[in-house]
Amino acid sequence: MGSRSGGAAARMDPEAATELVRKGGTLLLLDVPQHTVFGIDTQVFSVGPKFKGIKMVPPGPHFVYYCSPSRHGNEFAPTVGFFLTTHTSEVIVRKWHAQEERLVTLSEEEEIRYSEAVKRFEFDDQLGPYNLDSFGDWKQLSSYLSPSVIERIEPIGGEITIAYETSWMDRAPQTDMEKRLMEQLREDKFAQNVSMQSERRGCYYTTIPASVKHKDISADELTLMNLDRTSLLESVLAKSYQGQEDLLLGELQFSFITFMMGQSLEAFMQWKALISLLLSCSEAPLHTRTNMFVKFIRVIYYQFKHGFLRTHESRSIEDKGNSLFLDEAWFSRDIFLYRLSKDFLSVILEAPVVDGDLLSRARELKTLLETTFGWDLENNAANLIDEDDEFAPVVVEMDGS
Repeated sequence: MGSRSGGAAARMDPEAATELVRKGGTLLLLDVPQHTVFGIDTQVFSVGPKFKGIKMVPPGPHFVYYCSPSRHGNEFAPTVGFFLTTHTSEVIVRKWHAQEERLVTLSEEEEIRYSEAVKRFEFDDQLGPYNLDSFGDWKQLSSYLSPSVIERIEPIGGEITIAYETSWMDRAPQTDMEKRLMEQLREDKFAQNVSMQSERRGCYYTTIPASVKHKDISADELTLMNLDRTSLLESVLAKSYQGQEDLLLGELQFSFITFMMGQSLEAFMQWKALISLLLSCSEAPLHTRTNMFVKFIRVIYYQFKHGFLRTHESRSIEDKGNSLFLDEAWFSRDIFLYRLSKDFLSVILEAPVVDGDLLSRARELKTLLETTFGWDLENNAANLIDEDDEFAPVVVEMDGS
């Protein structure tokens, strides 16, 4: 398989490994071209000549993503990703469609035939083991990613790719950061061959308003409501998530995974919208939604920990897949994350009375941002605001305009 795939399995005794093969799911992938960059969860591989898929996949939700090479292997198509939920001993079969350059499902009859062959171990030596050493990382990134969250958001057909986002992308608000990101996603992949899709197949993300709008209150009150977006959070939770906090956190994880691993710009914009909403609340974490914010901080802690490491191990795939991990722009203090994180953490860390779990999580997050991003989050640090950022604080003028 040409990658770091089997650390845990290599140390297992044969009986334990066989039991895992029987109980774990199998993803059988037929005819995938050599040198295709293939990923499942946090694991990324360069496909070798014998590759037929992954075995020992733990039950639960997973994200599969790949980008295929050109004939000469020096260019790659845009990443295509999809979610699936595996069950004990389940076999999922996909086959490479050469003309469409993507994985497709088989007829029910063919799938049964191949599944039975897998269960007879006919493909066993061509299946790479799921690296159980990294499963803990994936569980931290997908802890609220239930099948219902996936079904609610995933596009028709299930495939997530920037190739289907071209028309939306041209309308997206673009800060300097996002312009750099767009260029990075578009750069010399042969996207022009597949991006002119007539139908839009985007995800069904929740609409997150950038600001509070209200006709019946004063400009001062409206400004305060936009500086502390607790009321906006309550409105979004009630209208879009039936009051279920975990659904919102699940969408936050869904958008992060499809952005970082699936290289979706649409997912980045949704992740930014959700992050911006939650980090702009001060009443909710301290008083009305403390438990939710303990969970939220834990979610973004692991997103920052696993997604934004400067020395992310996927670099061993020769920069061909997941090119977002090392963009130095993420570590700059002129992006939205710096300002929002600094203000949010100061609200919690400087509060006279604060929940112990919330305080502990906030301190952990502050330490991670300071060590991973190299940020100075103390009060004397500059409070930089990107004026082009639609999620920056809204100050309402007194002339009533």
